[in-house]
Amino acid sequence: MASDHLAAAAELLEDAASEADSGSANRLREQADGLSRLVARDRGPDHGRLARITHVLDDLSGDLDGDAKASVDEAKDHIEAYRETVDGV
Repeated sequence: MASDHLAAAAELLEDAASEADSGSANRLREQADGLSRLVARDRGPDHGRLARITHVLDDLSGDLDGDAKASVDEAKDHIEAYRETVDGV
């Protein structure tokens, strides 16, 4: 199911948060929580919402290294895989 990609991304962001400093960890957890809420909705997010999330993750990724950065990069891959299932743009 396509929403599995968003659920996996949320889990990966939680993993990244456990490896990051407190400022980045809080922002990563916010994104993970947001993705989890999107998974629970009847209607999935549109391209714009997903692009905003990806933009935030790009910004956060620049402040990370090691396992945290790898987890964020993998989460972005899952979000992109989900976007391929979204109609539109």
